[in-house]
Amino acid sequence: MTAPRTPRRSLKQRLAAGDALRGALLRLPSETLVEMAGVAGLDFVFIDCEHGPADTALLQQHIMAAEAHGVDVLVRVGTAEPALALRCLDLGAAGLVHPHVDGAEDARRAVAASHYPPWGERGFATYSRSGRFGTVTAAEHVAASRETLVVPMIETRRACAAADEIAATEGVDAVLVGPADLAADCGFPAQAVVDDLVRQAHRATAQHGRTVMTIVPHLAAAQAAEESGARLIVFNMAQVLMDTMGALARPSGPPAP
Repeated sequence: MTAPRTPRRSLKQRLAAGDALRGALLRLPSETLVEMAGVAGLDFVFIDCEHGPADTALLQQHIMAAEAHGVDVLVRVGTAEPALALRCLDLGAAGLVHPHVDGAEDARRAVAASHYPPWGERGFATYSRSGRFGTVTAAEHVAASRETLVVPMIETRRACAAADEIAATEGVDAVLVGPADLAADCGFPAQAVVDDLVRQAHRATAQHGRTVMTIVPHLAAAQAAEESGARLIVFNMAQVLMDTMGALARPSGPPAP
């Protein structure tokens, strides 16, 4: 996270205060959508560098656009990619989402990649963008970095069974279940099977005082997720936009004679 010139509450601080936050899942390049998310008043954008391009030059531009509108940026890196995690944080990301965390050891590695010592193993530098190009002190930079949000993803049956130990890992702030990968791992069973596993992981997350993060396709799903206790709500903008475009493309009445 970039050391701010004007203090404002971090995502971690807002969650600690009990806030429910909403954001948009975006894949590069989409700077205009980042700006639109800020203008609309969303709390954060979630940039996907796992299933989208992991282009750090474009990512910097997206983070700059978000910060211009007072919006924080979470970045999903690839599986066990500490080098990319380092670059994302140096560019000013407010937090990282780590996919395919199957147990406590994976969760500890995710935390280590996200924080400076003694919390983690991130390489230290103040001359990066997050350190305002060397104009902040080491103490200020470390203090800002401790606001980094760490979110492991649970995406397998094995991970659901280990949800308790993942959520209990020191340094984990929130947990996101990936239902698509979970369904694939289980051989695409009936939806009820996947739903039960998701609920199991969410219960473990809540029991350890961590925030439940969830990706939703529309407003009704967001409201239902919030009612069930989720406080990091992410709108899948690809689905939102495709559903909207599909509705616009369908004729609303009989064709003209």
